[in-house]
Amino acid sequence: MQRSSRGQRHPVYDFLFEYYSYRPSHLLRWSPGWGIVLQGARIEDVGWREFIEITEGVVLPVEAFPAHRVDYLRWAVEYLEAVEAREPAWSCFGLHEWAMVYQESCIRHPYVPLRLQSERIDAFVRQQSLRCTHYDAYRFFTPSARPLNRWELTRSDAIRFDQPACVHVNMDLYRFAYKIAPFCPGSLVAATFDLARRARELDMRASPYDLRVYGLEPICIETTEGRAEYIEAQRQLFVQAQPLRRQLRALYQRLLNDRLSVPDPPPRQDGAAHPERSMWR
Repeated sequence: MQRSSRGQRHPVYDFLFEYYSYRPSHLLRWSPGWGIVLQGARIEDVGWREFIEITEGVVLPVEAFPAHRVDYLRWAVEYLEAVEAREPAWSCFGLHEWAMVYQESCIRHPYVPLRLQSERIDAFVRQQSLRCTHYDAYRFFTPSARPLNRWELTRSDAIRFDQPACVHVNMDLYRFAYKIAPFCPGSLVAATFDLARRARELDMRASPYDLRVYGLEPICIETTEGRAEYIEAQRQLFVQAQPLRRQLRALYQRLLNDRLSVPDPPPRQDGAAHPERSMWR
């Protein structure tokens, strides 16, 4: 936050606050989740308007979860189950970042030098078998790179293609956590953010950018040794992501069940916006 206030850009960490819509100030807020009484607390102590005051303190009622978001919960449970059940694939080598600069003069991080000349990057990409399975990486491929991918992906392909070894799929666990904040416990939001940070570091270390000035040594996937190093780091990330994915799936399922078991809350009488309108707009 201090770096951002000074107008200093960072090619690795800015992504976590630009691609993902959760602001740093929100990340600093904590919640125990729904149904847990914070004894002696007041509304102003928690920083979330969805909490209500009761005799013992404050609590987040499950009724505050917007009814129109229930279908999202159903989809998320199905998606997380599908990804968890799928066999991990280890053959992409992080080439999506290379495909994003392939035959392109206007690259995404123009203030960061490339490790290799553009001609060498283009030649290396042409020699590879691009096997990206994640649409939100594929959609940033240059127009020349998209036909080189084994699959032509669309947004609706996520449940069919996303797999648990994908660095971006594991990074996106952070999105699943914050999208149901404050119903997701703050500890799980923090854990998925830390995973996303490490995934982003791996993502960019394997890219053709030279990030040594930012303290990140390259993983040279254009070499046999570099590809082995990438797969090992990818496996470690996968191992760390799997329990978080299971926690999120169980949390989403429990939230879905609990929300369906109660009626919708009555309209607010204090003139404040209803959580359904303020939280998800």
